[in-house]
Amino acid sequence: MRNDGDIMTKKRLSLVLVILTILSLSCRAADTLLSINPSPSPTPEKTPTALPIIPIQPGTNNPDEPVVVYGKIPYTSPFFLNSTAEPFVMLEDEAGFVHRDLNFSFSETSQVIAPVTIGEDKSLSYELTLPAIPQATMVDVDNNGNSDKGVQIFAIAYWSNTWGDPFLEKRDGTGWSTAYASTIIDPESKGEISGGILLVWAPDAQQGFPTGFGPDRLLFTKDDPTGPTPAGYTYIDMNQEPFRFYKKAQEKIDLNEGSGNLKDYSNMSYSEAFKTLFNRVSTEYPFTEEKGINWQELSRKYQPQADAAQNDQDFYRAVRDFTWGIPDGHASVSLNNQVFFKEAGGGLGLVLDELSDGRVIVTHVLSDTPGSEAGIKPGAEILSWNNQPVAEAIQKVTPYFGPYSTEHTRHINQLVFLTRGPIGTIFQATFRNPGEAEASANLKTTSDIDSLVLTIPSLNQSALSMPVDGKMLPGTKIGYIRITTFNDDYNLMARQWERYIKDLVDNEVAGLIIDIRNNGGGNSALGTSFAGYFFDKELDLYQESYYNEKTGAFEMMNQPTQIFPGPIQFKGPIAVLIGPNCASACEGFAYALSQQDRSILVGHYPTAGMFGEVGRGQYKLPGDMTAQYPTGRPNTLDGKILIEGTGVVPSITVPVTFESAMGMTDAVLEAAIRALQEKLK
Repeated sequence: MRNDGDIMTKKRLSLVLVILTILSLSCRAADTLLSINPSPSPTPEKTPTALPIIPIQPGTNNPDEPVVVYGKIPYTSPFFLNSTAEPFVMLEDEAGFVHRDLNFSFSETSQVIAPVTIGEDKSLSYELTLPAIPQATMVDVDNNGNSDKGVQIFAIAYWSNTWGDPFLEKRDGTGWSTAYASTIIDPESKGEISGGILLVWAPDAQQGFPTGFGPDRLLFTKDDPTGPTPAGYTYIDMNQEPFRFYKKAQEKIDLNEGSGNLKDYSNMSYSEAFKTLFNRVSTEYPFTEEKGINWQELSRKYQPQADAAQNDQDFYRAVRDFTWGIPDGHASVSLNNQVFFKEAGGGLGLVLDELSDGRVIVTHVLSDTPGSEAGIKPGAEILSWNNQPVAEAIQKVTPYFGPYSTEHTRHINQLVFLTRGPIGTIFQATFRNPGEAEASANLKTTSDIDSLVLTIPSLNQSALSMPVDGKMLPGTKIGYIRITTFNDDYNLMARQWERYIKDLVDNEVAGLIIDIRNNGGGNSALGTSFAGYFFDKELDLYQESYYNEKTGAFEMMNQPTQIFPGPIQFKGPIAVLIGPNCASACEGFAYALSQQDRSILVGHYPTAGMFGEVGRGQYKLPGDMTAQYPTGRPNTLDGKILIEGTGVVPSITVPVTFESAMGMTDAVLEAAIRALQEKLK
């Protein structure tokens, strides 16, 4: 007889696991549109094109004069489509790169933009019409020692506008594109252009342009050989030397994804894919010393497992077990539904929580489950598990959604998986229901996904909830804003956020609570921009380093992550609600707000402590499996590791009580209100 209940449970489990796989990619992806070059120098004041200039007119006399550039925007990164709220391509003024000016902002007049078309197959394409006389920065790059009119230099680059009007502003990005552009950027040389295609516009035929990279292999330096540039537009193909200068009325240029591309090992054998993955991860992982990772031991243990894999499930277990050996919440492998259901698909219909006094209680008992049938009630205290004190039993659990960057996050998830195992697993429990005598029961797991879902906050939000919402707290002068992600429609979130801050200021709201307890992260640049609404001056927050294959060392980016003041400033005291479900970019936002003396961080626990950057660490493996591992190391300005392994620690730690665990009261929110009211006296 077919068991329809089990079939439906497995179908639902598959759907939930797809969602869980997406959630496991909570990330702090790199801001790939910012320059990372050393020794920046301010770009000279923009010089308007001298008029009158008679533009080169396409037509019979100039049939090849560039008019339109079009092409595809190929991508493999799982984060790419997150930024398609208002995507476009534009002629990107490369004066920032010419002068290595990390803070170069694109003027509105220089921004010639065109829409991006997203096809049904998620392929992206663009078509950009060139203006007769562009209005970018004139730069003299002919190295002849004379002061010439110069040329305007452009890359064709993909952008997503987040803030303000349709044009980019400083908060959207500065410098030059290091990804999804017509240029090729070398990440091992701090973002230097190493190839690709530039588009140059010259006001006349008396200007010059480099014909090669020169002995130092860097573009726009004094050793560049140069040659004459025709008037009007000219394409410069830097994939050959000497560079090819050419004109073409309609040119197809596909953009280059850059270092954030997916590393695809899916066509390799299991053994080869694991070895290739291991070699790269063990080299690029940024916290080896601090976390005491013995890579040789991990290879000795799991390479044979991968070598012996006979099918996708075997290989999944090898990669999963290897990943569990890296104590980092950002290290993750997409779930294999069959393996998960076999190993942890069984549950008892119970959800547990641990109080600050050490007691373990049952917060939820689902009906018609082994827990309810054994007479366990909400509020019951678990006294022993499998004939040992429950605290000891918890410590022996390997939580399936690992690994974890902090012990407090691991411990919470051990509690989740204490009651789970293969279907048919028998657990012995001793418990005491509220007001009753101690009792014991043997509990046998059945197919149960619902109790697991209850432990994942993001799966319990309304399907119609907004990523940013706010209200006034009744009976107070305190506003409340909740941010559930930094990985939604960026433009929508920016408009929501700015609207709420404006309303707070316009209505002279005295204090503000920002609730990010269940924010799994996303775009760290968006969080930093949000924080700017509480700062009236620019502030350097932290710097990142990456492994450089050329030097064999981790090298610091000279450009720190910065806070730029927002157009509106809320100046009252702030309480930030945090917890272990605040991860990655959420933690960066919390850290940024903690740099204000008027901010109070309130929570039961610190944040998740997973802050390595993962944009460059995306992999595709055999068996339709994906994985990610951090590659970027965040450091405070004095060189210490930031957030990773510790989390952002509350300034007010709120005990977990029976009432708060059972949902009778929101103790963290109440503590924040009390703290703000004290500040407002």
